[in-house]
Amino acid sequence: MSNAAGTARITPPDQDMHLWVCHPDLTEENQHALVTDELDAKEHKRAAAFIRPNDRLTYLSAHIALRRLLSAYTGTAPGLLKFGRDACPCCDRPHGRPVLLDSPLPLHFSLSHSHGVVLIGIATSTVGIDVQRVPSLETTDLCSPDLHPMEQKELAAIEKATDRQLAFGRLWTRKEAYFKGLGTGLGRELSADYLGTDEGPDAPERPEGWIVQNLPSCPAHVAASALLTDGPHEITARFVTMEMLTAADALELIAAEPSMCSDFEPSADR
Repeated sequence: MSNAAGTARITPPDQDMHLWVCHPDLTEENQHALVTDELDAKEHKRAAAFIRPNDRLTYLSAHIALRRLLSAYTGTAPGLLKFGRDACPCCDRPHGRPVLLDSPLPLHFSLSHSHGVVLIGIATSTVGIDVQRVPSLETTDLCSPDLHPMEQKELAAIEKATDRQLAFGRLWTRKEAYFKGLGTGLGRELSADYLGTDEGPDAPERPEGWIVQNLPSCPAHVAASALLTDGPHEITARFVTMEMLTAADALELIAAEPSMCSDFEPSADR
């Protein structure tokens, strides 16, 4: 895309969320095809700091996708978009949620990438997205004691190790998505909020005003979203193709790409 001002081509979701999914083709050849001149100096510096080529290519793909998608929603050219940070709720310093500065409309976003998978959530209300590779048993056992007591009890009741790993990973992404939505990151105590599976009348209270749920994902990954909303919502998921990341102008591709899935239902374990 050029840096000229344009026209918004995608209408932001009203009370809902758009989920964009990218599986970058991680090759050195594609690194040279990516349109990196739309990124700012901070993004270039961060990309250069990655030691492993695949991590660098995933990061570049994620941030090119984010800029191009937000451009399609706002009409502002990708290279002209400016980002900042909200104040952190824990310490009031400017390292909270990433925000789009000088946006012509209220638009919230959240970006997450892990081992070749990129997820971007876009909404008109506060949103958090997280994707992770399914954690090891060692990580599961190490981190479980820091969770909410009821969450610890639920995980301990799962006898099969692989099932416990998956359950922990799904819970962990729910935590991360919610913390990203709050803007605290892991500066908030893992035990502070209950995001477990108990739906009974005696279950601990969940975060008020938030819908936190797992998302469908490939077998090696777990993913979740958190949306600040006062009612039911839909999630429409669409692919970001490599062509969208390498074309000189991807606006028409982004606007025309058909949905891969719509009307996501919350996962059984929230």
